[in-house]
Amino acid sequence: MIDIEIPYKQDKTRFYRFWEIVPGVLSWGILCAPVVFSLFNPNLFAVFILAFLLVWFFKGIVMSMRSIQGYRMLSRQQKLNWQLLIDDLEAGKAIHPHAKNPSWHIRNLSRIDEAPLFCRPSEVYHAIIIATYNESREILEPTIQSVLASKYDMSKVILVLAYEERGGTQVEAQAKRLIKDYSAKFRNAIAVQHPHDIEGEVIGKGGNITYAGRELQKLLSKESLDPEKVLVTTLDADNRPHHWYLSALTYTFCSTEDPRYVSYQPIPIFTNNIWDAPAPMRVIATGNSFWNIVLSLRPHMLRNFSSHAQSMAALIDTDFWSVRTIVEDGHQFWRTYFRFDGKHEVYPIFTPIYQDAVLAEGYRRTLKAQFTQLQRWAWGASDIAYVASKGFAKGSKVPRIDLLMKLGRLIDGHVSWATASLTILVAPLIPAVIQPDNFVADQLPRMASTIQTIALSGLFVSLLLSLKFLPPRPERYKRRRNLFMVVQWVLLPFTTLLYNSAAALYSQTRLMMGRYLGKFEVTEKAVKK
Repeated sequence: MIDIEIPYKQDKTRFYRFWEIVPGVLSWGILCAPVVFSLFNPNLFAVFILAFLLVWFFKGIVMSMRSIQGYRMLSRQQKLNWQLLIDDLEAGKAIHPHAKNPSWHIRNLSRIDEAPLFCRPSEVYHAIIIATYNESREILEPTIQSVLASKYDMSKVILVLAYEERGGTQVEAQAKRLIKDYSAKFRNAIAVQHPHDIEGEVIGKGGNITYAGRELQKLLSKESLDPEKVLVTTLDADNRPHHWYLSALTYTFCSTEDPRYVSYQPIPIFTNNIWDAPAPMRVIATGNSFWNIVLSLRPHMLRNFSSHAQSMAALIDTDFWSVRTIVEDGHQFWRTYFRFDGKHEVYPIFTPIYQDAVLAEGYRRTLKAQFTQLQRWAWGASDIAYVASKGFAKGSKVPRIDLLMKLGRLIDGHVSWATASLTILVAPLIPAVIQPDNFVADQLPRMASTIQTIALSGLFVSLLLSLKFLPPRPERYKRRRNLFMVVQWVLLPFTTLLYNSAAALYSQTRLMMGRYLGKFEVTEKAVKK
């Protein structure tokens, strides 16, 4: 069994450092290529860039189609009565003759005789770990209340409020007060303080929820609950699960052949405060929501992100989450993948977890907080070195072809994140600047502009779907606010370049230079009244 921990800085080998440098070198190499090619062979570069634009044009079409497909899937599954489906699963047959059962539910019932369920729904328990640092009660309480609003038996739900000692005495008092106010509504509820001075941990969420997970393990042992049948969902302070989430998760868990080797990923939708956030943040939040919807339809690309669920048994096997990285959510996929020798998948749960768009106290602080959040997400590029190191290590038993495919997609995803938008928008202009007398270089911006203009048609799909996702407009805003929700999309090039691409490049450059992010910069969460 190989060691699944991220090595400390002083323990990183040259091989590990090589793979940390790879994403940054590739990204900067791609961005410098237009200048080099324009100097030596602008005609060849024009052919390349037009081909590149056409590839991304068709990718955009596929993305738009996937967005529509994902929206329909999400809408249909939110309308299902998951309790009736669970009743059928418990009985092993359809016991609601007048219910309109989906075809996949009928197939699940038909195979129970040949492949019995891992466990019955009545045997499942849930633990909800809510991680908090310095968020106010106005942020935390609606999250707890959204869990309680679930159409699920709360006597089978354990609440764990994981708070930080470094948050101060006020945070500690708030956590204990919330547990006192709500403990009677759950099977059990505990507040767990994460000490601030544990050696070897980076300052981040991973250490907090890992410490809470170990306390939860003690609680389950005390109550004689089987870890194999306990599902653990991690939530950030502002995460509010849909009322069918726990039921849909239970159904999927019981239908899984061997859930120890599966993570369950609901769909993060950033709409809690979408009416309050500034326009650039609204565009970024909506784009992130669509991307999560598209990923849910691509299981081979799906990874743990933000809120996710795993069986307690699997978490014990991986010694919970990593305490050495600030991106513990996405890293948990790889941690589990190597612990189980490549036998690990992520199943989508087509119910939303509603989250906040970035909103801090003041416009400038909000702009800065948004960049910090994206920079932290982009630090997932650090997993490239981890995957290469563990996958090619002596004693690794992960399937080699599967490893190479996953590593290739991981590199492509992060490099594209940093370079695709800049290449599409800026690269066609460079040959005309460097070689103004070259006919092909002169015509390239016009041809590229035509393709880009046609591609904008996909923006209307995003615009229409974004309006469907909007929660009701708060009474404090007038109807003209609806118009701003449409006009905001003119900011898309700005947010794409100055936030998404820049944040990814910043993280990859720091990683390339060995300037590691050793602290989880918590996104400030403000509330408008």
